[in-house]
Amino acid sequence: MTTPDVTTPTGFADLGVPERIDKGLASAGFAAPFAIQTEAIPVAMAGEDVCGRARTGSGKTLAFGVPMMARIDAPAAAGKPHGLVLVPTRELALQVSEVLGPIGKACGVRVLAVYGGADRHKQVTQIDKGAEIIVATPLRLIDLMKSSECDLSAIQCVAIDEADRMADEGFMPQVEWIMRHVTAPHQTMLFSATLDGQVAT
Repeated sequence: MTTPDVTTPTGFADLGVPERIDKGLASAGFAAPFAIQTEAIPVAMAGEDVCGRARTGSGKTLAFGVPMMARIDAPAAAGKPHGLVLVPTRELALQVSEVLGPIGKACGVRVLAVYGGADRHKQVTQIDKGAEIIVATPLRLIDLMKSSECDLSAIQCVAIDEADRMADEGFMPQVEWIMRHVTAPHQTMLFSATLDGQVAT
């Protein structure tokens, strides 16, 4: 799936987005989808896995974030998120959570960024309160998993963002380790600027 970075006149509701999330998008200032969102969201909403090629700034965060929120229909138990977004850097974790957070707040989905170099205890406390979606860097997430502070057994949907950068920075073994611990049936969405090398496999 490769698309140009242009908007289309289609509204999010026309892509099959539930009303509660469409309202959350509107409240956060998102009125019309970008091309990658128009291409990816209907496929993902149908429950299919998605592999998309899109550069930074193309709107891919909503392309995986909206379908992920749509799959979540119940509050998360303590330490057991329903959605997982894997990102290569702290900066991207914050960026993704800042985009999805306001939409989630409007429709009852809590989004939490989990990354190294920040207060670990505070992150664990927030996970324990029940976060439906975790946006995480691989090493911090593995640390929390190994200490039994984050359990992926309830994950329904995984998104791997900037997979090419993840591979370039040597995180693919950690991503593969994490994915082996997502044991329940789930949907996978992968977005990358390129779809070759380690990303292709």
